[in-house]
Amino acid sequence: MLILLNKPHGVLCQFTDRSTPPRPTLAHYVTQPGVYPAGRLDHDSEGLLLLTDDGALAHRLTDPRHKQEKTYLVQVEGVVDDAALATLRRGVQLNDGMTLPARARALDAPPQWLWPRDPPVRFRKSVPDAWLELTLREGRNRQVRRMTAAVGLPTLRLVRTRVGEYALDGLAPGHTRIERR
Repeated sequence: MLILLNKPHGVLCQFTDRSTPPRPTLAHYVTQPGVYPAGRLDHDSEGLLLLTDDGALAHRLTDPRHKQEKTYLVQVEGVVDDAALATLRRGVQLNDGMTLPARARALDAPPQWLWPRDPPVRFRKSVPDAWLELTLREGRNRQVRRMTAAVGLPTLRLVRTRVGEYALDGLAPGHTRIERR
């Protein structure tokens, strides 16, 4: 079984939380027993999260040797220029090494289907923001945020829209879709 979840902002990518007060977890959205996340999304990131009870499928989706593409919409602080895009496309030097080249393109605006974030991203009248679409073939910890920061564009909002062949395709935040395998 494969479950596609549109993980809302502020939800932990685990089924339990021992903190006080407890934070929302996957258990608030996924009730099927025996499934586990195939990959992660940070607490402050949103979008497509895959959960499965199939260990081989989880391995194919997450093992770096398989280089599953992951696509993100990224709202950044600043103005996206050709130099920043070129650096993202070549690969970015991070403290844990050089990233693989990414597909990167600037967007004029977020897609019309994108839902408002809850809570909203802080708006600052004097600081411009912009949108990018990034596609990566690796999955380091907080990689998109570190890559955009390295080119002078701190991430304000991060939404994963696709993992390999699986996409949000209209899945609303907090909702799931089951794919039979």
